[in-house]
Amino acid sequence: MTRSESPPAHPHKHRRWAVGLSVALHLAAVGLIIQASNQTLRDRAPPKEAVVFLADIQPAEPPPAPPVSTPPPTPMLKPDRPTPREPEPDTAPPPGRAFMDAPPAPTAEEWALAATYTLKNSKRYRHNWGQQVRSQMGTAHEGPEQGIVRFRIEIAPSGTLARLDTLWTTSAEIEQRARTAIGQMPPLPPTPNGKPLIFEKTIVFNAWTAESPPLYKNDCLPDPPPRGNRFVWDGRSPQGPPADEPEPEKLDPQALADCLKQLPQDSIEAEAADDQRQQEQWGSQKLGR
Repeated sequence: MTRSESPPAHPHKHRRWAVGLSVALHLAAVGLIIQASNQTLRDRAPPKEAVVFLADIQPAEPPPAPPVSTPPPTPMLKPDRPTPREPEPDTAPPPGRAFMDAPPAPTAEEWALAATYTLKNSKRYRHNWGQQVRSQMGTAHEGPEQGIVRFRIEIAPSGTLARLDTLWTTSAEIEQRARTAIGQMPPLPPTPNGKPLIFEKTIVFNAWTAESPPLYKNDCLPDPPPRGNRFVWDGRSPQGPPADEPEPEKLDPQALADCLKQLPQDSIEAEAADDQRQQEQWGSQKLGR
């Protein structure tokens, strides 16, 4: 008995298996290539910067304080009759107007020193007299009630006023006001040299001018001789060469030393006022003409 032989496999069936296996292998290879490419791109990509967020954290506000209960105001009882008030003196200057207060009057000590100062025609006594008058005239306001007056005064050796003449004035009202202040002056000390004291004094009553204290450091020096025009001729006297100018007086060294001992110390205000006068004198534009 013979074994029957099996029929041979169909060739198309084997070909399909080979094609499928080949396609599968190709797909797997493509997948591996794509995966490797993605990994390479990820490795080459720059690192991402870290983003930091800052939070503005503010402290919590404290809770509001509880309201404070204010006691009701106590009712004020009105008096049956209002209490009368005394009117206050009107010492304030008018609005928008300049003014200058009256300077203080010389003290008793200043008058005592002035009564012993004999240099320059009792220079300290004359200054105190003018300051006393201006002090009693009151505050000067800008306007028509201001002005200047110049007097010629003669004071007796006892310190009383012997004569008062008006040389000139810019306001009759200011002249009368100054005369009233002179009539109300307190008793003055005797004159320094025991003789009548005659001098001229200008009283300025306005809102800008204040009399400066005098300067005493040059009082021991002799007065310069009066100088005039050497070539002037009166038309009657015989003509000739001009007269020589007088020489200034020379003071004895011992007398000068004794005089310097009684000079008072000058104040800063006096020095500043003297500097200001010299600046106005030598800085005038008229000198350059």
